[in-house]
Amino acid sequence: MLTPNVRKTWAPRGKTPILRCPARRGKISAISALSLSPKRSRVTLYARFHQSKNIKAPDVIHFLSHLLKHLRGHVFLVWDGGAQHRAKLTKAYIAKHPRLHVFRFPAYSPELNPDEFVWNNLKTATANSNPEDTKQLKRLLHPPLQRLRQSRTLLWSCIRAAELPW
Repeated sequence: MLTPNVRKTWAPRGKTPILRCPARRGKISAISALSLSPKRSRVTLYARFHQSKNIKAPDVIHFLSHLLKHLRGHVFLVWDGGAQHRAKLTKAYIAKHPRLHVFRFPAYSPELNPDEFVWNNLKTATANSNPEDTKQLKRLLHPPLQRLRQSRTLLWSCIRAAELPW
């Protein structure tokens, strides 16, 4: 969101940092997936940003078709119970593609979702910034996203941080 994500920061003693920002509306919605190879030798991050709108079933379907193009073999999805995941359109798409196998996280369990740690990482990287508009916010998000995509260590840390039963 264009509202600054304020985190702890350093400042000279006695000089409280002040982040001034006008009241602005606007946001970027994101959809992402962490992919593990069958032998767990490769980990990849796929992500898409959508400016000024919430993710809907057609966006999920577009993202799933992108995943199916780039991943070979069976694709096992583990996701939350968001409305866009439960939509009839999404269910129909999944039914047409036998390579897709879907499992849901239990309700209210973000600690199990490695993607939550991906987005925590990005929010931390853009903390205390004050973007003018969603285009600038998107430009702020790209460098940390690329750094995350290129770092196996960071991606594995997101997976290990999730309390998934292996």
